[in-house]
Amino acid sequence: VQLQASGGGLLQAGGSLRLSCAASGSIFSINTMAWHRQAPGKQRELVAGITSSGSTNYADSVKGRFTISRDNAKNTVCLQMIGLKPEDTAVYYCNARIRLSLMSSTDLWGQGTLVTVSS
Repeated sequence: VQLQASGGGLLQAGGSLRLSCAASGSIFSINTMAWHRQAPGKQRELVAGITSSGSTNYADSVKGRFTISRDNAKNTVCLQMIGLKPEDTAVYYCNARIRLSLMSSTDLWGQGTLVTVSS
């Protein structure tokens, strides 16, 4: 079972970007999915999360600019980012709590995708 993230890139402040992450393998179900980020010299932080029922939460710094969504049928989670700022520059990681069976769950991380926002 793995998570594969994509969509990072280099863009100017004010631009938009969409990150995607797909889970693959033998999956029974997926609970919470989320995006985290880690900027140079800083700790990894939660950006946004979404439950299997669609409830969302966001870091204060991205509220109103980022939107997290998921497709349960495709086991994917996306992060739509608008109004990007230089301080959004970071490696973005997708994360998912995956149930492998009725009795087994695991916490998976994607490989990270770099988002660079220039001023």
